[in-house]
Amino acid sequence: MNIDSAALIQFIKYGLAGGLATVVHITIFHLVAWRIFPALQEKDLAVRFFKLTIPDMTDVTRARNSMICNFVAFLISNMVAYITNILWVFKGGKYHFIIEILLFYAVSAISVFLGTLLMGVLIKRFGILTTYAFGSNIVTAVMINYAVRKFFIFNG
Repeated sequence: MNIDSAALIQFIKYGLAGGLATVVHITIFHLVAWRIFPALQEKDLAVRFFKLTIPDMTDVTRARNSMICNFVAFLISNMVAYITNILWVFKGGKYHFIIEILLFYAVSAISVFLGTLLMGVLIKRFGILTTYAFGSNIVTAVMINYAVRKFFIFNG
């Protein structure tokens, strides 16, 4: 197998692993936003699809709660991402596994912080639907994480 096809296969595997972590993140985010720190609106897709009952709240409260929900979801989904990346996508061993996990979380934390900040601003300033504002977090994370994980954290 040549280098180009190996890189393509690796990127596809990364996308599948990232897809699993994203599903976990979205699920945890919505469960926490529904039951623990309310952050959903009537028009959000999950509320409409599952016919969820949600409280009324201000955009300021919704923005704060959505950022808390995103942090909780990040902690869990990022461990799913680490496990699938190390078992299936990349080769570990560049660093001691504790350092590797810390670097993995640090890089992810930066991208999630930027995405969460953007999500909060989109809700607080523009009143954008939580579902759409949440999507900005995912786009931000994908753009940063692959390259840093591939070239700096793992052995390609």
